[in-house]
This record gives sequence, structure tokens and C-alpha cells, in this order.
Amino acid sequence: MTVPSNAPEVAGLAPELEGAKKGQGESPLASASERFTSYDVEAFEVPGGREENWRFTPMRRLHGLHDGTAALDGTVKIEASVAEGVTVETVDRDDARIGEGGIPADRVAAAAWSAFREATVVTLHGIPAPVTVTVTGPGEGVTAAGHLQLRTTPNTEATAVIEYRGSGSLADNLEVVLAEGSRLTLVVTGEWADDAVHVGAQHMSIGRDAVLRATSVSLSGDLVRISPTVKYSGPGGDAELAGLGFADAGQHLEQRLLVDHSVANCTSNVIYKNALQSVKGLTAHTVWIGDVLIRAAAENTRTFEFNRNLVLTEHARADSVPNLEIETGEIAGAGHASATGRFDDEQLFYLQSRGIPEDVARRLVVRGFFGEILSRITLPELRERLEAAIEAELAVTGA
Repeated sequence: MTVPSNAPEVAGLAPELEGAKKGQGESPLASASERFTSYDVEAFEVPGGREENWRFTPMRRLHGLHDGTAALDGTVKIEASVAEGVTVETVDRDDARIGEGGIPADRVAAAAWSAFREATVVTLHGIPAPVTVTVTGPGEGVTAAGHLQLRTTPNTEATAVIEYRGSGSLADNLEVVLAEGSRLTLVVTGEWADDAVHVGAQHMSIGRDAVLRATSVSLSGDLVRISPTVKYSGPGGDAELAGLGFADAGQHLEQRLLVDHSVANCTSNVIYKNALQSVKGLTAHTVWIGDVLIRAAAENTRTFEFNRNLVLTEHARADSVPNLEIETGEIAGAGHASATGRFDDEQLFYLQSRGIPEDVARRLVVRGFFGEILSRITLPELRERLEAAIEAELAVTGA
């Protein structure tokens, strides 16, 4: 049974899901179970922008990452905090562990896989304090490929923060490999410079009875396109992905998720929220694609995905497409939802009626909208820093 739910181009609509429609007369939606993967960049055709996987992405802004014209000769800097219970290694591409997380599913990810010279492997053996990994772009006008793998050992519990920052264009693969019985709390932040372009594939492998609690925050950059894929390597896996994005002043923020349930008795929960507004005629654009595949062998699966988008101004565009594909009737539960709308006038009226100025009231609404995601970040200093960054964005844009 396949249950698609498509709502492309629901920009600025006040009623939730108003204007939902199927496709745009371009490439039809393909089955997630038939998604092509390869390490070889030449196995992928050069995308032209009409393919289902690329139709929302402004190809001209990729700086050649998609068609082979990017030199990828820059250097990405990856630094990890060293502490007891953490092993940081720089390895060659033939290291046996590389690739355990997953296989590239688009040309940019395959190009990054083919081009990286060395990878950073961070192994968490169970640590009392969070480990921070900082990924710094190659610099303005420079393109680079990167590869980072974060892995746990069996039956351990750890917290990790991955911070993306700097300038330039980066194509990279991030592998997150959870061993049997381990639990990882992961926060990934994108705090790029205004010129930055980041096209990243995230490969997440969940071992038997392993638990992943991942939160993604994206606040800056010119074009940021992130594609997380979750797969289960054993029963009892549990993955929760939460995300927050704020786009303004011409920014393009794209999130493409696939949760692939191929093993029985696993759970997934996805919740992403975006706020966006255009500034001085520069259109802000967010894209959220949420695919969940429940294969025939994945009995007793429980899954839900939800995306909400808050449009703050005219001429901002939010695209949201949740897709649920089910190949077995023996599941515990599955659902998906998507909603896009403007400010709730009743909320604003309530706040203003109590003497709160309109601009302050709008900021309070946005903070409340994001609060559900930020509350999942249990590191106080990091949460406060991200809250301050969002506040700074709101102050500049006047929301």
C-alpha cells in the first residue's frame, strides 16, 4: 500500500494545507524502495533541475557541485574535542569502517565520496560530557568535499554536537553509526556565513536496540540542502529526528529525509519546523521532503512524521511534501502531516490586547513556534546560544 501526500507550493497560505496538489507536471514520484544508490559519481546522470529529487533546488546556485564543474580542491577543516572516552582518527578512504552508514543516493553525495582525500572518524565509547565536532568550510569562493563519521560502541550512551560554520561551498557525507544497544543524543547546527553553500548527505545506521535522538538547527548560509537517511541494521531500533530552520533574505533551505524501515519492531518519529520571510524583495524559500518507507519485512513498525511552516511575510515560499509508503499491513502505527500558514491573528490580538507591541508579539509567537524543537536540546549553553541567534535574526528582519 502506498499513501502519498503531496503539498508542493503552499507558500504563504493561511489555511493549513490549502492548495495541496499532486506534482507539478514534472517527474512523477518514484518509490523510495527503488531509490538508486552508488559510490560512483558517473553512475548518476547530471541533474537538470526537473528531476523529482532536484525540482525544488535552484541549480545555478550550487556552484557546480552537481555537474562536475566544481574543482573540489579546497580543504574542509574538521576538529573534535578530545576527552576521555573519545577516539578521533584521520583515516584513508580505504578504511573498512567508511561506508557503514550508507551509500550516496544523489550525484553530489557521490561526487563528495569520490573526491574526499581523508576522513575523520570519531568514536564514542561512552562519555560523561558532550563531544563537539566543528566543520569549517573551505573559504569564500572555494569548493571542497568532506567526510565525517561519528560512531558509538555497543551499549554506551553519549552526546555529540556537530557545528557547521565558515564560508565557501561544501559537499559532504556525514555517517552516524550506532552500535547495538547504544544511545546517542546528537545536535547538528548550520551557522554558516552568508555566502556559504552546503549540500550534505547524512547516513544514519541504527543498530539493534539502539536509540538516536537527533536535532538539527539551520539558521544561515545562501543555500543549504541536507538529506538525512535513516536505516535500521537490527530490530528494536528507535530514531527521533527533530529540526528547526529559519530562512530569510534570499536564503534557500532544503531538508530531504528518508526513514527506511526494513527491519521489524523499530520506531521512528520526525518533526521539523521552519519559519521564513522575505526581506527587501529577496525571496526566502524552504523545502521539506519527508519520505518514510515501511518494507514488507518491517512488521510492528511504529512511525510518524510532521512538518510545520510559519510564513512571516509576503513573497516567501514554503514547500512541504510528506510521503508514506507501506508494503505490509502488520504495523503498529503510521502517520504523517504537514501544515503551512501565516501568523495566527488571534494569538497576535491576544498579546496586543495585553499591551504587548505588535513587533514584540510577533517575536513571541515565533519563539513559541520554535520552542518545541529547542526544548529538545538539553545542553543549556548551546540552547541559549541558538536562541540568541534566532533572536538576532528576528531583530534584523523585523519580525
